[in-house]
Amino acid sequence: MKGEVALKKTIYILSALFLMVYLTACGKADTEQKEENANARLETTELAENTEPDILESSSEEQISTATGHGKVLVAYFTWADNAEQNDMDAMTSASVKKPGNVAMLASWIAEETQGELFSIQAAQAYPADWDGCLDRANQEKADGIYPELTQTVSDMEEYDTVFLGYPNWWYSCPMAVLSFIEENDLSDKQVYLFCSHGTGGLARSVQDISEVLPESAKVSENVFDVYEDDTASAKEDLLSWLGELQ
Repeated sequence: MKGEVALKKTIYILSALFLMVYLTACGKADTEQKEENANARLETTELAENTEPDILESSSEEQISTATGHGKVLVAYFTWADNAEQNDMDAMTSASVKKPGNVAMLASWIAEETQGELFSIQAAQAYPADWDGCLDRANQEKADGIYPELTQTVSDMEEYDTVFLGYPNWWYSCPMAVLSFIEENDLSDKQVYLFCSHGTGGLARSVQDISEVLPESAKVSENVFDVYEDDTASAKEDLLSWLGELQ
């Protein structure tokens, strides 16, 4: 009988010791797991802090591209106001030669809406600020097939996906400086949209003349925006509606 009691006591003591060892091991494992989880959360937080600016920048660029629907946009334009001789302009009172000019106004609205970059096409030799004198030179350039030299080209043209190209109607076409721009800047594989401010002559041959000079791979839209010169200042709503059609 005494032997049985002693055996039971021994079994009880061993069971208690085993339970203590088990609980101690579990507690240690739980502590280590909590430390690992805390370290993992810390590493995740640090990674998020270090990568957040790049993620935001990428998202911002993607939103702009998605919002415009045109990728990176260049808004190139020719306006008489940027190409007239300054000395003559000071003496002129004609509203048609005062800055910003009709085409420049249209270009600024397009750039604002599409997040595009503006580029003013400027001839190295300025045109007379006198309208008759300006048209005489423009007519002579057209008759002789002269592409006037420009003051600058677009340095990173390959980065643009879409080009909006604006101009006035000069002698039933575009100014020859617009054709110079096409010759001096590679528009291959670009999506090209045309916009024009004109008098009673409308678009005349301008679209055809521009299309003939563009590279074959350039995609020229048949949807051209044009507005009568005296209505340009009030044409913003119509212009934005046109841009909406191009999405």
